[in-house]
Amino acid sequence: PALFMENARKSSIVSRANSIGSTSASSVPNTDDEDSDYHQEPCKESYKDQRRRAHTQAEQKRRDAIKKGYNDLQAIVPTCEQQDFSIGSQKLSKVIVLQKTIDYIQFLHKEKKKQEEEVSTLRKDVMALKIMKVNYEQIVKAHQDNPNEGKNQVSDEVKFNVFQGIMDSLFQSFNASISVTSFQELSACVFSWIEEQCKPQTLRDVVIGVLHKVKSQLY
Repeated sequence: PALFMENARKSSIVSRANSIGSTSASSVPNTDDEDSDYHQEPCKESYKDQRRRAHTQAEQKRRDAIKKGYNDLQAIVPTCEQQDFSIGSQKLSKVIVLQKTIDYIQFLHKEKKKQEEEVSTLRKDVMALKIMKVNYEQIVKAHQDNPNEGKNQVSDEVKFNVFQGIMDSLFQSFNASISVTSFQELSACVFSWIEEQCKPQTLRDVVIGVLHKVKSQLY
C-alpha cells in the first residue's frame, strides 16, 4: 500500500506539471507565425499629393521650356550677342531679349520689303531689255534681207554728232537757268526750265539748228 500511494502521488505530480506546461504554452503568443504572416503595407500617396507632384513637374517643364526659348533667342538674334554698355556685363533680362528680338524682326521685314522692291525693279529692267533685244533683232534681220538699203543710211558718227549737239544746247540753257543753292530752289528752277526749254517748238528749233550745223560740216 505504501508503494501504491507513492506511485499515485508521483503520477499526480506529473499530470499537474503537464497541465501547467500546456496552459502556459497556449497563453504565450506564437511570434514566429505572426511574424511570417504580418506584412507592413507602405504608406500610400494620397490623390492630393499626386496632383501636387504632377503640377510641380509640369511647372518645372514649363519653366525649362521658357528658359530654353530665351537662350535660343539670344543665340539667334545678332543684337543680343552685342555688348550693351548701359547694362555692363550683366546678363540680359527677358524684357531686353524680347525687345531686341522685336527690333530685329522689324528690321528683317524692312529688308525683305526692300529686296522685293529691288527684285521688282530688276524684273522690269529684264523685260525692257528683252523688248529692246527683240526690236534690234528685227532691225538686223531687216538689214540682212535688204543689204542695199543700208548704203544710204547715216553713219553712227554723224548720229553721235547730232545727239551731242542737241545735248550741248540743252545743257547750256540748263546751266544758265538752274541754281543749286538749295534743294527747294533747284526744284523750282528745274520745273521752270522744263516748261520753257522743253516745249515741242523749242526742241524743234534746237534740232533744226544742230542738223544745219552738222550738214555744213559734212558738205
